Amino acid sequence: MSYIKNNFLLSNKVSEELYFKYAQKMPIFDYHCHISEKEILEDKPFNNIYEMWLSGDHYKWRLMRNAGVNEEFITGKASPKEKFLAYCEALGTAYLNPLTHWSQLELKAYFNCDIEINKTNALKIWNHCNEYLKKHKVTRSSLIKNSNVKYIFTTNEAWDDLTVFTKINKKYKDFKVYPAFRTDKFLNIEAKLFKDYVKKLGKIFTLDELLKTLEAKLKAFVKVGCTASDMGIENVYPVTSKEIASKLFAKRMKGANISVSEAKQYKGYMVYALLKMYHKYHIRSELHYGAMRNNSTKMFNKLGLDTGYDSIAENNSIYNLSRLMDKLDVENSLPPMIIFNLNPAANLEIMSLINCFQDDSYRGKIQYGPAWWFLDNKEGMMKHLKDLTSVGHLGVFVGMLTDSRSFLSYTRHHYFRRILCDYLGKAIVNGEMTGDIKSVGKVIQDISFTNAVKYFNLK
Repeated sequence: MSYIKNNFLLSNKVSEELYFKYAQKMPIFDYHCHISEKEILEDKPFNNIYEMWLSGDHYKWRLMRNAGVNEEFITGKASPKEKFLAYCEALGTAYLNPLTHWSQLELKAYFNCDIEINKTNALKIWNHCNEYLKKHKVTRSSLIKNSNVKYIFTTNEAWDDLTVFTKINKKYKDFKVYPAFRTDKFLNIEAKLFKDYVKKLGKIFTLDELLKTLEAKLKAFVKVGCTASDMGIENVYPVTSKEIASKLFAKRMKGANISVSEAKQYKGYMVYALLKMYHKYHIRSELHYGAMRNNSTKMFNKLGLDTGYDSIAENNSIYNLSRLMDKLDVENSLPPMIIFNLNPAANLEIMSLINCFQDDSYRGKIQYGPAWWFLDNKEGMMKHLKDLTSVGHLGVFVGMLTDSRSFLSYTRHHYFRRILCDYLGKAIVNGEMTGDIKSVGKVIQDISFTNAVKYFNLK
């Protein structure tokens, strides 16, 4: 039997009441993920639990590598069954890693399986889950519906086929799927494939042409329901002039290499120009920064992007972020922003900064995003909540997301909700805040779902 019980992470009766009465049954709004909208539309049944659980999930891959698992059993040619058994063996001794919690919660929620995950039980779990899939014909849409998900924002490139979203929202009535506009490919001017990405948008030779094309693409996104953008950067750089950025763009498009300092100049202007564009079209900007990408050149050359070789960056560039936000604010062009920080040492720096740029145009206009990626664990979430309540306003927080490529990751919303309810439940028991359970419960419901619906201007 699994060690995860009904009161998992809930340390007292007040915490339990807050979770079971107010949080548990709230719908889910997953406003940032990496699942495929095409897979949702096709809605094919899953063939086996490996396909659902391990395929494409670099969170799990990293854990297996830490355990010394050969790459053949991670991304190589080993069979799905062999890879699954290898993951269960690795997970069996990774005590308190959040993947141990998430995986057990996923087994219970989606396969009615209470078996503890380890090497001894791996084959039994494999057989149980595959029999369940065969019997119930589990598909992408059934997972979304059964998880009580109402809204999903996928992450999409400017050239993606947007007709998929129209078809999805016509096909399914229980949930809505909208694209978030992502522009990273046009920021990383030093990247080997930069010119190829630009060419995907058409015949573009100048920075003006690129920005006009991106604006036209953004308009098309808005027409199919987009209200969010997404931007992933390692650091925030000083805002340089358009003239400098234009010269660097022209230089790169002619085939010349760009130096590190030149790339920073270009990115400094482009981030500013894109945020200004998002303000114009009332787009909420999700700014993810603090990740140091592709640390292993050998594995990047072998496997490519997003395969588990990123880490936390040291430089939080808080001053540059301040100057960027101030410049946009002075120009009345600062969009609503959710700032996702990956370096926990910078939590309070960012929280104190965003308080300087709030106004009454939005409730919680500048958000401190939830604990994500390497902070998406009990300690990371607790630190996030402590820092948020120390210098921010918990009641306007837009809550959790999955940031995942897996359709099983919705249990992470409940993982967060349990931690949130226990955090507040302990404070109530200790006499540190109001004991008005109904009032606190309403705030928990808002954080779980309602705040995000209002923030992203959905019904």
